[in-house]
Amino acid sequence: QMLSIALKYRRTRVQTSTRFHPIAPTRSSATETLIFGGGCFWGLQKWFKHDFKLVDTKVGYIGGTVESPDYYKVLTGKTGHAEAVKVDYDQYETKVEDLIEYFFNLHDPTTLNYQGNDLGTQYRSLIYCTTPQQLDIANKMKQDAQKYHSDPIVTEINLLEKTKFWPAEEYHQDYLDKHPNGYCNHTPRHHKQQ
Repeated sequence: QMLSIALKYRRTRVQTSTRFHPIAPTRSSATETLIFGGGCFWGLQKWFKHDFKLVDTKVGYIGGTVESPDYYKVLTGKTGHAEAVKVDYDQYETKVEDLIEYFFNLHDPTTLNYQGNDLGTQYRSLIYCTTPQQLDIANKMKQDAQKYHSDPIVTEINLLEKTKFWPAEEYHQDYLDKHPNGYCNHTPRHHKQQ
């Protein structure tokens, strides 16, 4: 009988409530993703994490033709994949323009298939966007960044549609956090784009 009274009371309260409780956007609805490649993924992940408040980062492989690639297969240059970092960010806290500008200043976007000591197609410069708006912004910013370089920028910019991001092995994740003296060929250069 108590359960019956409780349920009747609950129905009455719900039906007579006049309060409006808006649903706040959840973290997942505010999260967007960009994927950047430009040399060894260890340094890319280190610097993005260091200079931005991000939801998450993960290193991995993108742009190839082989399912489930691993580091040693990608290293051969025969899979078509590039080392990359997947950057998940809160669009209300971090502007896509800031991430893309930072990327162009974090590596040399004019070198084809190498960065520093890293040589091969797996080290090419690229941006994979997850929305058409990101794609438009990235292409415009690539044009704007060209004025800071005498050689043409060779960064590939694509929508993440026909390829897949494959997370790298666990020992590569946050590698330079685990090994602070590990190899890193990235140094942020700051050219403020107009």
